[in-house]
Amino acid sequence: MPQIKVLTPTCTLGYGFGIEALKRGMDWGPDVIAVDAGSTDPGPHYLGSGETLVSNFGIKRELKLLIQAARGADIPLIVGSAGGAGARRHVDITVELVREVAQECHLSFRLAWIYSDIPGQTVSGAIERGEVRDFEAGFELSAASALDSSAIVAQMGHEPIVDALAHGADVIIAGRSCDDCVIAAYPIWKGADPGLAIHMGKILECGAFSAEPHGADVMLGTIDESGFVLEPGSEQRRASLISVAAHTLYERENPFRQAGPGHELDLLHCTFDQVSEREVRVGGSKFIGTDDYWVKLEGASVVGYRSICIAGIRCPSMIACIDSLLADAKAQALSYFDSPTLKIEFHVYGRDGVMRELEPEPASLGKELGLLIEAVDQNQEAAHAAVHFLSGTLLHCSFPGQFNTAGNLAFPYSPSEIDAGPVYAFSVYHLMKVKSATENFKTHFEEV
Repeated sequence: MPQIKVLTPTCTLGYGFGIEALKRGMDWGPDVIAVDAGSTDPGPHYLGSGETLVSNFGIKRELKLLIQAARGADIPLIVGSAGGAGARRHVDITVELVREVAQECHLSFRLAWIYSDIPGQTVSGAIERGEVRDFEAGFELSAASALDSSAIVAQMGHEPIVDALAHGADVIIAGRSCDDCVIAAYPIWKGADPGLAIHMGKILECGAFSAEPHGADVMLGTIDESGFVLEPGSEQRRASLISVAAHTLYERENPFRQAGPGHELDLLHCTFDQVSEREVRVGGSKFIGTDDYWVKLEGASVVGYRSICIAGIRCPSMIACIDSLLADAKAQALSYFDSPTLKIEFHVYGRDGVMRELEPEPASLGKELGLLIEAVDQNQEAAHAAVHFLSGTLLHCSFPGQFNTAGNLAFPYSPSEIDAGPVYAFSVYHLMKVKSATENFKTHFEEV
C-alpha cells in the first residue's frame, strides 16, 4: 500500500489555524484535508436550537482557505459534524457557505452533504423492538422522550463518507460524525488498515493539541501498511511521545479498548516511537468489527428558559456570611413566586464557582467575589422576574457588620438582568442498533 497523507488543519473548523502552518502542510503534498467541526462538549444547546457553534464568519473564512487549498491540489476536503452539532440545519448552513465560497472564488467541484438526523418515530420503533440501550445518559429512553425531542442525530462512522468519496465527491459536508472516522475515511477508502486509520484519526481530530506546545493548528499524518507518523504543520511545534500517547488516552475510560460505530479498537499492543525531533510513529492498533452495528444517538429538548444576573461583591462583611444570604434570598424567591418549575442557582466565583462541591478549599475566600445568579422557569418572563427579584433582594439585604444601607452588589451591566433564552437538556444519549452503516445517513450531490 502506498503512503497516504492526511492534513487536519485545526481541532474544530472555525477555531483557527496558522496560515504558514497550512502552507507548509500543503507543500508536504497531502492526499486529503479532513477536519472535525463539532462536539457535545459545549452541551445540548446547539443541537436543540440549531445555532452553529462557531460564527458563520469564522466557518466561511476557514472554508475559503481550505477549499482553495484542496481544489488547488486536486484533493478532497472532508468536514464532519458540520456546524457544531451536525443536525440538518447545521449542514444546510455550512453547505450554503460552501456555495458562496465557490461563487466568490470562481471554483467548480462536486459537492456532497450527508444528513445524520434520525426521526423520533424511527427511534420509537427501535425502542419497541428492544434495539435501543443506554450509553451515558443514566436512564432508559422512552418513546415519548424521543418523540418530544427538538432534534436527534446519530454519529456516523467512516462508511457514509467513503461512499461519498466513491461517488466522486470533492467537498464533503457531513452531519454528526464520529470524529476519528472523519479523518480515517479517506485512508480506509484507499485501502489502509482501519485500525491504524481510526487510531490516527483519533489523534489528528484535535489538530495540534497532540503536539507541544498544543493549540488549534495544523497536524499532519502519514499512514502506511504498518503504522502512521504524526508531525505538526508549524515548525514551532513538535510531536512527542508524551503528547501523542496522551491524546490516545484523551476522552477514554479504557486505555486499551475504544468503541466506535460498528467496531472496537484494540490498543493493547500499540507502540510509540520518536523517529525525529518533531515526528512520532505509532503502530500496533487493531480493528475489531462488532457483530451488530450500533450508532450513538444524541437528542435535545427544551426544559425551560434562563435569565441571569452578573454581580460583584467587595464588602468583607457580606462575603463572610454569603452562604446564609444566598439561602435566604433563594427561599424568599421560591415562596414569592410559588412556582413548581422555578429553579435557582448561584455560582460564587472566587470561592467555588468552577469546582462547586468538588472544590478542595471551599473556605478560602478572596477580597472580592463574582456572583452569577441564574433562574430557569417554564417561560422567559417568569425566569426574568425571578432573577430581578433575587438581585434586588441581595442588593438591599442587611447582614451583621454592615456599614452601608444599600448597594451591596456591583453590576457591570445595565440592565443587570440578561435573558439567555431557552435551556436544552440531552433527552437522548443512547445507542441504537441499525441494519447497515449507511441506511440512516442520506447523501446528496451537487455540481457547484
